[in-house]
Amino acid sequence: MKRVLSGIQPSGQLTLGNYIGAMQNFVKLQETHECFFMVVDLHAITVPQEPAALREQSESVAALFIAAGIDPAKASVFMQSHVPAHAELGWLFTTLAYMGELERMTQFKDKSSGKDSVGAGLFVYPTLMAADILLYNADLVPVGDDQKQHLELTRDLGHRFNARFGDYFTIPEPYIPKVGARIMSLDDASKKMSKSNPNPASYIALLDPPDVIRKKLSRATTDSGRDVIYNPAEKPEVSNLMSIYSHCSGLSLDEIQAKYEGQGYGAFKKDLAEHVVATLEPLQQRYREIRESGEIHAILKQGAERVAEVANKTVRDAKEKMGFLPAQ
Repeated sequence: MKRVLSGIQPSGQLTLGNYIGAMQNFVKLQETHECFFMVVDLHAITVPQEPAALREQSESVAALFIAAGIDPAKASVFMQSHVPAHAELGWLFTTLAYMGELERMTQFKDKSSGKDSVGAGLFVYPTLMAADILLYNADLVPVGDDQKQHLELTRDLGHRFNARFGDYFTIPEPYIPKVGARIMSLDDASKKMSKSNPNPASYIALLDPPDVIRKKLSRATTDSGRDVIYNPAEKPEVSNLMSIYSHCSGLSLDEIQAKYEGQGYGAFKKDLAEHVVATLEPLQQRYREIRESGEIHAILKQGAERVAEVANKTVRDAKEKMGFLPAQ
């Protein structure tokens, strides 16, 4: 059984884009792969976090993993910081990376643009991400388009270690679903739907109440004209809404197009909102049950203990190959 690893940062509210682009795929993958899913809290602190908010969001994201359908009996769900091997291997890979490689990372350029000072953690973020993946010798890594560059660096560092110290690390392959891997913003379809967007109207949060969802979708930007047609190049806004509709309703894009032929955007957006509400209501109910029961803490403890067996062995082996004196 091939191993899959992925993680989501506990910064901001998880969105419908996270659910469609990542979490729905996690649920499918747990049936056919050995899956490790983590809340990457060490990555979250590459930008300043308020401690109470970080604690709340970390627990919230973990609970949403389970509410979305991830089964802790089938997949390991854990906090990145609960497995110290992530930070240790992250440092080892930082020593193998070159300044030029890290300076070329698009996300670093974007997040540091226009700022007077930038934290060193943001600069070396990709080497920790490489450690996250290689720590478990993952075969597949579900990634969005914005993370493909980081995965390429991970592959480069894995090859570099293997060439310098002897074959050890599995070189991972990206897992990018053909449809729905990139849900775009409701106010600008040229940008990915993001929980870090300062405009709340640009995204559907997984915990948004039904009336908020309806209002956001009724005000979502649409293209000129009134035809519901899937054409990302010519009609990016409506095409994005159609993609969301397809994922939440089970209808194909062709079926959606036929259903609203000649009806304009009004009826389409109203029905879309109801499909999104119907998709998220059971997830929200399960989320509330998990938070009220406190069961998430036992799930995270079990997940961390399970993956630490793999992670700790990897760090020991890597250090031995690099020439570190073993602890007695």
